Amino acid sequence: MAEFEIPKDLVDRVLQALEIAKNTGKIRKGTNETTKAIERGNVKLVVIAKDVEPKEIVMHLPVICEEKKCEYVYVPSKEELGRAIGINVTTASACIVEAGEAKDIIEEIIKKIKTIKK
Repeated sequence: MAEFEIPKDLVDRVLQALEIAKNTGKIRKGTNETTKAIERGNVKLVVIAKDVEPKEIVMHLPVICEEKKCEYVYVPSKEELGRAIGINVTTASACIVEAGEAKDIIEEIIKKIKTIKK
């Protein structure tokens, strides 16, 4: 369950997908809500910030994502993540529950993530 690097253009697409899903679909903000959503099995994409300290806060997310067979991706900063989901504070993680108009972008992101992970 190692962190993997994703290219800057893909990070931008992930943040864009979060913004679109926030406006036209449904997202969950924060590690607790993200964890619950993953456990319920209704998540399209999980986004985790890399700069979370201590790492233990988000360490369990990739593990349960693997168990529940849902895709996850890392973004460099919790600040960017907070901004993308429309809150004025940082957040360690978020997830897209209903894609809304971001459906195509999310599918494209998931395809790219799968090739990066291999």
